[in-house]
Amino acid sequence: MAYTIGVDYGSNSVRAIVARCDDGNEVGASVFNYPSGEMGILLDSNDHNLARQHPGDYLAGVETTIKEALAEAAKIDPDFSAEKVIGIGVDSTGSSPIPVDEENGALAMKPNFAGNLAAECWLWKDHTSVEEAAKITELGRAHRPQYLAKCGNTYSSEWFWAKLWHCLNVAPEVFDAAYSWVELCDWIPAILGGVTDPKQVKRGICAAGHKAFYADDWGGLPDKEFLALLDPKLAELRDRLYEKAFDASEKAGELCENWATKLGLPAGIPIAIGEFDVHYGAIGAGVDEGTLVKVIGTSTCDCGVVKANKEVADIPGICGIVKGAILPGYYGIEAGQSAVGDIFAWFVNHVCKGDGETHARLTKEAEAYKPGGIGLLALDWNNGNRTILVDPLLAGALIGQTLHTTQSEIYRSLIEGTAFGARMILERIEAYGVPVTRVVCAGGIAEKNPLLMQIYADITGREMLISGSSQTCALGSAVSAAVLAGSENGGYDDFETAQAKMTRLKDVSYKPNPESQAVYNELFALYKKLHDAFGGVKTEDLGKVMKDLLSIKERARA
Repeated sequence: MAYTIGVDYGSNSVRAIVARCDDGNEVGASVFNYPSGEMGILLDSNDHNLARQHPGDYLAGVETTIKEALAEAAKIDPDFSAEKVIGIGVDSTGSSPIPVDEENGALAMKPNFAGNLAAECWLWKDHTSVEEAAKITELGRAHRPQYLAKCGNTYSSEWFWAKLWHCLNVAPEVFDAAYSWVELCDWIPAILGGVTDPKQVKRGICAAGHKAFYADDWGGLPDKEFLALLDPKLAELRDRLYEKAFDASEKAGELCENWATKLGLPAGIPIAIGEFDVHYGAIGAGVDEGTLVKVIGTSTCDCGVVKANKEVADIPGICGIVKGAILPGYYGIEAGQSAVGDIFAWFVNHVCKGDGETHARLTKEAEAYKPGGIGLLALDWNNGNRTILVDPLLAGALIGQTLHTTQSEIYRSLIEGTAFGARMILERIEAYGVPVTRVVCAGGIAEKNPLLMQIYADITGREMLISGSSQTCALGSAVSAAVLAGSENGGYDDFETAQAKMTRLKDVSYKPNPESQAVYNELFALYKKLHDAFGGVKTEDLGKVMKDLLSIKERARA
């Protein structure tokens, strides 16, 4: 019997699981809430676009969760012992780059940078680099269109180069002090492996390809000539980053003696290459060609794969098409929504001044309405639009309110708005030839909110399947670790076999209701009008939208 560990760094917490290799059963788990800031996020009241995290929380989190998960596994599984752990996998949010010194130490953990927000990890949801991202898009279209073509033709403020450039512009003392920058999903495996030279950190193609313009086709990272168009200091930095990035068939390193002693694990076990949470989540949900995996959390990320021996068209507005980004031997395709669970939390916590019980109450009340019966339509852009408009300056909207509109009606409209946004993404990737024959959803919202899942099925017209693990991202990391360990050590020699053994779906699924689907098709047509008009896609006549909403509402309530 062999086991692997999966470590998943989310927006508010880190979790670790111990998975049994023969069936993927999770025999131990632990969650560590980041102690710094507001729900683990360092904010600035003067800039709502800023979102940072303290790297010290990451180190405390990995130690705490792995130890606790190992202890729980020892209690639950009589066959378990720490000596039977054959590998570790790590995933994280992204792009979440960390400025580091020459010894791969996070600047924010140095006394002279304590409390300096620019020296912290620049969390994925940090949108302070809007201007830099727009300039990168402009220069890329003029000088390196091939770079932009693989990331939806628009560079995002959520991504690597925009954040580094913004740091240089607003906090040059931090940029100058940073020897290099390392993505969180690459940094933790390097720390566990005892890597003390940033240039020796083994970088994953996932983060490099989707967020940093990396591709083997043009020699890796963007060339110095292009980076110098942004700023000569960015061109100089290129030499201190990396030359090569790797897919999940390569290990990031081996557990060093120091961390092995600290965690109570065997030294020398392989550490899987780092990937983003949703990419390993796709593996944990059993992704293969034709499957779209939706990891629904604070935001939503959609992932699919296409075999690398096929032609894949460039898809405008998505987050990237990168060979090897999810599964080796496949193109990884990523899209997503910048806020989903965050929208529900905003409404409940900040508008309604409620809590978890409020979520439950509003969900129950929202179930009573028929499709179209609330007379409302919401745009799901409260944290900007990631796909397909790629515009962080867009904001949410709620259309159709009356003096009788209730909290539960608004709550349902917010759910529907995120589902309409999900349909926009699904239709965009299918329009460019990516087949979607099934949809698998993962994350706490997918697992715990039947109303949302049924609305998603009705609006998209697709059956919604649910991943069998409540920690799908961590499980995907554990699957990768099992492949890196190999069959000779109790793991597997390929991802296909490992997924077949270690991943599963829940028995429950949500199928579209034809009557509901017909009403939602009408509402989706109105959503598209709002989407295109407010998104700057084309001029739309919005004069009838409110009246059409009222008409649909009256018909639904008749």
